[in-house]
Amino acid sequence: MTKISILLILFRFLLAPIILLIAYFLPEKGSTTIVVLMYLGFLSDIFDGIIARKLNVSTQKMRRLDSQVDIVFWISIVVSAWIMFPLVFKNYALPIFLILLLEISCNLISIIRFKKAPGTHAYLAKFWRITLLVAFTALIGFGYSGFTFATALIVGIISYLESILIILILPVWTSDIPSIYHAREIRKNYLKKNE
Repeated sequence: MTKISILLILFRFLLAPIILLIAYFLPEKGSTTIVVLMYLGFLSDIFDGIIARKLNVSTQKMRRLDSQVDIVFWISIVVSAWIMFPLVFKNYALPIFLILLLEISCNLISIIRFKKAPGTHAYLAKFWRITLLVAFTALIGFGYSGFTFATALIVGIISYLESILIILILPVWTSDIPSIYHAREIRKNYLKKNE
């Protein structure tokens, strides 16, 4: 059953170049297809996590692979939207740049501290994916970049700040940390055991 989870992750990875090609070659006619593929990728992310947890086949290696593929998938959506709506990205350049900077910082801090890429999978990061789905549905599907897009950017910034704080709080690398509160509890327990 591990194969099903891996196939779902691979499916999401393979969607990325397809989405980019559609955006590049069919920017006006491919918007509906891109939105459909985005939802298929989003659903594959949900189901691979559910299947892995239900069957107890979720490993740290698979969770990190899932996180890295998520980044590739969402970058393909972002780049596709940028190809189709460059003016929107010009208007939101500062918060987009801040999110990229926070993504790089999050990874660097985790690698410096633990010699591993982050795998927090916090609730806020999951919520950010939902806001991204809504924002890019509105933008790619309907050409709307107002409230939904701004909300996704704000949630993204807060989500990355939380992830960085989680990494800084954790005493050892740990995956699947729902929130800062949980990271603090792990730290407290770790310090008690090592007194």
